[in-house]
Amino acid sequence: MPQHGARVLEGGAPLPEAAGAAILVHGRGASAEDIMLLGRELAMPGIAYLAPQAAGNTWYPNRYSAPIEANEPWLSAALAALERVLGRVGEFVPAERTVLLGFSQGACLTLEFAARHARRYGAVVGLSGAVIGPRGTPREYPGSLAGTPVFLGCSDVDPHVAADDVRAAAEVLRGLGGDVTLRLYRGLGHEVNVDELEHVRGLLTALLPKGPTGT
Repeated sequence: MPQHGARVLEGGAPLPEAAGAAILVHGRGASAEDIMLLGRELAMPGIAYLAPQAAGNTWYPNRYSAPIEANEPWLSAALAALERVLGRVGEFVPAERTVLLGFSQGACLTLEFAARHARRYGAVVGLSGAVIGPRGTPREYPGSLAGTPVFLGCSDVDPHVAADDVRAAAEVLRGLGGDVTLRLYRGLGHEVNVDELEHVRGLLTALLPKGPTGT
């Protein structure tokens, strides 16, 4: 099995002292250091940031829209890695104050994880991603997101992620009880934009008991 998550980069508030946490999941060909740059953009007092590293910088070998079995056993190993990181965070910060955030392939993995492990999270964020598997894949997942804020942002002409697949992911997560916000940005590339960052900052701020300083 691929050794995903053997290394987890940590930043921000120390977990034992954190009021909230964010698990950041990098994209294909990228690294924990790359996605932690986004964490630094989103940094605020009281939030711990954790970024697991994929084996070989890739969570699974084929496109997100390939048949599920075409991405095994890498996909199962990647989902298990996120579960381990969430378990580590949960020793100090409950899931309802933990944001799951991914970009690109990391967004696909994050959304698939949230669907398969539906519960109340602080938030779920997919930037340029969709749930994994071809259209028509059965989506009868157990559990409920129980009103978890879900933010999906993507270009309407993203070269790697079809807008219709992002819309389908929104429906899956709504069906699981997520409070979904979907924004498709006209004419952008495969990137994170300022509006997305502002929305995520708001989600992170909501994790803190009494505002961004925790006072």
